[in-house]
Amino acid sequence: MRAILQRVESSFVEVEGKKVGEIGRGVLVLLGVERGDGAADARALAAKLGGLRLFEDAEGKTNLGVAEAGGSFLVVSQFTLAASLRKGRRPSFDDAARPEDAEPLVELVMAELRRQGFRVEGGKFRAMMKVHLVNDGPLTFVLEVRQGKVV
Repeated sequence: MRAILQRVESSFVEVEGKKVGEIGRGVLVLLGVERGDGAADARALAAKLGGLRLFEDAEGKTNLGVAEAGGSFLVVSQFTLAASLRKGRRPSFDDAARPEDAEPLVELVMAELRRQGFRVEGGKFRAMMKVHLVNDGPLTFVLEVRQGKVV
């Protein structure tokens, strides 16, 4: 499981001209599910996300977690994060999980974040989405989980 995290002032997802998920201050999570990923990976990812300190305190240090900063999560499935660019000129998506396997894991990440008390919004699975964001910083990170552990 691979995620791109972007600290945002605001973000929303648009599908066919309509907003389907929107947050103010928080973290946009672009989430790629790969073949072999499972529930342990989704839970580990959500646990890590819930504990990250990505927001600045009064001294300007990134000491505040999403909850302390009054933030939310916007989780957007993005199978292209599982792409390989090793060969040729066109991405290979062989490592991406099948949609019927990936969707429940994306939903589990969101459910686990909600269980931690966060407000969580999402995109629309398998839809052509336009993701709008105002990146704060910009702060952008890559987070990977394999076999239930952050790598």
